[in-house]
Amino acid sequence: MEITQEQKMYAEIVQKAWEDAEFKNELVNSPIEAIEKLTGKKLNLPEGKKIVVRDQTDESVFYINIPAKPSDDVELSDDQLEMVAGGMETGTIKEVVDFLCSFTLFSPK
Repeated sequence: MEITQEQKMYAEIVQKAWEDAEFKNELVNSPIEAIEKLTGKKLNLPEGKKIVVRDQTDESVFYINIPAKPSDDVELSDDQLEMVAGGMETGTIKEVVDFLCSFTLFSPK
């Protein structure tokens, strides 16, 4: 499976946050502005939606993310269901990126 443009942007955002504390701080405090500045693209969020970024880099803490319940018209693939059910092995960042980036958030400026 080929990596999409959105997946590349997501990976770039995460990598930049890992490497640049100032960017990470900006991303946590003003995610839309930080992402648009980094990518040079305007975010196209659905009306009424927002982005919340939590810094989960503290290795002494276990984080649990409770995602929104999918609408009835969204169906996950078998691989996505396995990942959500906890069957994902470590080191499968591509699958995580695929899953997180399965919705288009970016549009050209």
